[in-house]
Parts: sequence; C-alpha cells; structure tokens
Amino acid sequence: MALTRSEMDRKLDEHFNFEAQDNVEGVLATLTADVEHDVVGWPSGPSRSREGARPFYETLFADLSEGKVESRRRLYGDNFMVDDSLWSGRAPGRPFGMDGRDRPLAFRLLHVIEFADNGDIRRENVWVDLGAILQQFPQVA
Repeated sequence: MALTRSEMDRKLDEHFNFEAQDNVEGVLATLTADVEHDVVGWPSGPSRSREGARPFYETLFADLSEGKVESRRRLYGDNFMVDDSLWSGRAPGRPFGMDGRDRPLAFRLLHVIEFADNGDIRRENVWVDLGAILQQFPQVA
C-alpha cells in the first residue's frame, strides 16, 4: 500500500532533523538496511547499505555545521517524493573538497527519495548545487 504524503513528509523531516543534530546513527536508522544512497558526484559513488552510507554522513558532519534545511517544494508519487530544499549553515571543514574556513554557506539540494512499504528510505538520490558553493568559496590557483 502506498504511503501518504504525510507519512513521507514525516520520514524525510525526521531524516533532516537527525542531519541537523549531526546524529549519524539517527540518520542511518531512517534508511532501509539495503538502502541505495547516491550523492551525485560523491567520489566513492553510490553505496548499497546503511554501513555503506555511513562514511558520507561522517564526512558531511565534519565539514558542515549548524545546518538547517528549508524545503521549498515537494512533489509526490507512489512511495516516492522529490524534495527541493535550501541548506544553510557554516562550513568549518572542506565541504565537497573546498576550503570552508568556518564561513557561512547556503546551497540548494534536490532529493529523489523512494520509500519502502514500512516508511523507511530505500533510495536517496541527492544533487547538490556545487555552482553556488563555488561562488561562495572561490578557489584560488
């Protein structure tokens, strides 16, 4: 049976809240054991398990802080959603390979999320607006 919009919203909001708390275990608990986790352009490529997704979140939480996600638009289908969001916070580390120097940062994210029948996330596909990040953190040669 397909999840309702409210059920999908609740799960993705739970996922984002764990991210805002830098809670790796919480984030991973929102995913199925065999999740397909794909952040487009991530050097190690897609992963196919909770433990495979762990290194991404550990790196993300070291590189970004004080993060807030504002969903701007969500589109829904049978057990999937598309979420267009704005992330804002600080970059104490090296987000996406760029020197953050603890500067403020904001960029858009596009998530395509598929849900298992129990409501957990079984596929997370993410696109990051790297152009916006480059504009805020110009790289010198």
